[in-house]
Amino acid sequence: MNKLFFLFPLLITLNLGSCSPVKSKTLSQTPEKIKDVSVKPIPGAEQMPLYLPLLKHKRVALVVNHTSVVYHTHLADTLLASGINVTKIFAPEHGFRGTEAAGATVKNAVDVKTGLSVVSLYGKNKKPLPAQLSDVDILVFDIQDVGARFYTYISTMYYVMEAAAENGKEVLILDRPNPNGNYVDGPVLDLKNKSFVGLLPIPIIHGCTVGELAKMINGEKWLSGGKTCKLTVIKAKGYTHNTPYSLPISPSPNLPNDLSIKLYPSLCLFEGTEISVGRGTDFPFQVIGFPDPAYGNFTFTPVSIPGVATYPPLENKLCYGIDFRNKKVSDKFTLKYLINYYTIAKDKEQFFNAFFVKLAGVKTLKEQIIKGMTEEQIRKTWEPALSQYKAMRKKYLLYPDFK
Repeated sequence: MNKLFFLFPLLITLNLGSCSPVKSKTLSQTPEKIKDVSVKPIPGAEQMPLYLPLLKHKRVALVVNHTSVVYHTHLADTLLASGINVTKIFAPEHGFRGTEAAGATVKNAVDVKTGLSVVSLYGKNKKPLPAQLSDVDILVFDIQDVGARFYTYISTMYYVMEAAAENGKEVLILDRPNPNGNYVDGPVLDLKNKSFVGLLPIPIIHGCTVGELAKMINGEKWLSGGKTCKLTVIKAKGYTHNTPYSLPISPSPNLPNDLSIKLYPSLCLFEGTEISVGRGTDFPFQVIGFPDPAYGNFTFTPVSIPGVATYPPLENKLCYGIDFRNKKVSDKFTLKYLINYYTIAKDKEQFFNAFFVKLAGVKTLKEQIIKGMTEEQIRKTWEPALSQYKAMRKKYLLYPDFK
């Protein structure tokens, strides 16, 4: 085992295999870039001595994408080079390499150079089937999350845990920091409205790492039938919920930088309206707009971008709106842009679409906005469920909490 760790720096330099993140987009920086810290957190995946012994002599399936990197090498390459028996890869939304557009069906495939099967968990089959787990002893989940309930990587994790519980398999979470992990906010999902963009009774900004969420799923017995899976979490070293964290790799095609990740919890609700959030531009989730000058002075025109935004909302239409790249924006969740744009809308019956309730997780938010309630009034209605969630959340924290 000691020889293996001495060899590891050499393997990193060689960047073996076909899974290297050379096609991944390094997350670009913005004027609003969160402050650098003298000691950066170390993701669980980079702490190999803690988890390699757990994988030795086992058949391993990886639930990974382009963010699953150990230093500069993909986790799949790292484990194969370390002699671990990797049998297959399960891919979430956006695919194994993170190049599929939002909502695009991810297809099963074979990785040409390694020969590993890549099984899609985004399409008709969102949960590993028993037959797909027949050659698996342990599933390793290592995907970068951004801390919002509707970001579907945590839904994939939920179904992986459920399949593991039902089929007697182990789950290993290689934890990573949450770039929006410094607060908790938004309505708690009503399970009557659950969907793949909201499976759990948690608020929009849940304030957990994926490791903490996994412990919560097990501890609250949220899996089907109240089952639990055998779970191990490798913590991120040097992380607290107050630690600023700038992602080294863009987590999905339409979250290209720190600003988009910061704005995502607030702006994603617009995906349930007629408003564009900039999909089909070079600055998604950094602008909002609609084909009407009443919405703002900044203009943009969404176009199809293969692998990023295919047939985006308001495609080829000149939109007027707000460019957040030139504004000082809050790093917390807000409804003010949503309420303001609803007020401006000329055809209010067309403003919301059917997707809005799934994103909000509750039916009441749409009704409250239509009634003309202020953000402060709406927030007061969240408090009972939000306070209960915050108290429950404390049981599962792996890291010092924010103040």
